Amino acid sequence: MMDAVAACCALLRQRCPDIEPKVAVVLGSGLGGLAGRFADTVEIPYDELPGFPAPGVGGHSGTLSLARAGATPLALLQGRSHLYESGRADGMAVPIRTLAALGCEALVLTNAAGGLSAGLDPGRVMLVTDHLNFTGQSPLFGEAGDDRFVDLVGAYDGALREHLVQLANGLGIDLHHGVYAWFSGPNFETPAEVRAAGILGADAVGMSTVPEVILARQAGLRVAALSIITNRAAGLSDTPLSHQQTLANAARATDDVGRLLYDFLVEYAS
Repeated sequence: MMDAVAACCALLRQRCPDIEPKVAVVLGSGLGGLAGRFADTVEIPYDELPGFPAPGVGGHSGTLSLARAGATPLALLQGRSHLYESGRADGMAVPIRTLAALGCEALVLTNAAGGLSAGLDPGRVMLVTDHLNFTGQSPLFGEAGDDRFVDLVGAYDGALREHLVQLANGLGIDLHHGVYAWFSGPNFETPAEVRAAGILGADAVGMSTVPEVILARQAGLRVAALSIITNRAAGLSDTPLSHQQTLANAARATDDVGRLLYDFLVEYAS
């Protein structure tokens, strides 16, 4: 794996020697268009980067973009690997480790999620404060060495969260806070599973993000995460659940998320 990381770093430095990203953003389902908001963008398809995942989900283009937001050099990952695509949780190991090797300090994750708590209706945005892992999986299965024992207390960086809250308030964005529960997918959760998740403290449910958080924390990256609420979770609405619904409702929050991320990234280097 480290050979793949080294090869990716060499290719990216060759393609874009003037940009050494300090912060990276993973763009979830329906949010790939946000990459067009940034300057000096150089796009590299995942299939040119050894160990990067092949895009297998609608709304994930499979492109790494190096760009700038103001003075902040950044990396944008349009698409991610999911547990349900391969049965493995480590599909984002090479991308995350490549970002760390390039000098990234922070990782901002976005995802599409189903809302449980009051007010988390389609089109809302939730700042993730913690997570629940209901899959029984870890991207660190099979690894050796003491660094696989990753401390996840404070995994969602308090200072980054506070900055996002201040920016959201200034932009008039109603930013909710809550716990994200990771289910394996690809099927949506049952109403009973959603009720159980709510009893255990979940505010939203989804099929991604947690493996990247674990990998990022192992690599020493600070982490923040935003969930775009695309539906009420199973059993909480009469609307049938579908991936088309996810993409359509993600678009409703794109403007808010785009403005929030842009300001966050511009101010990151200041």
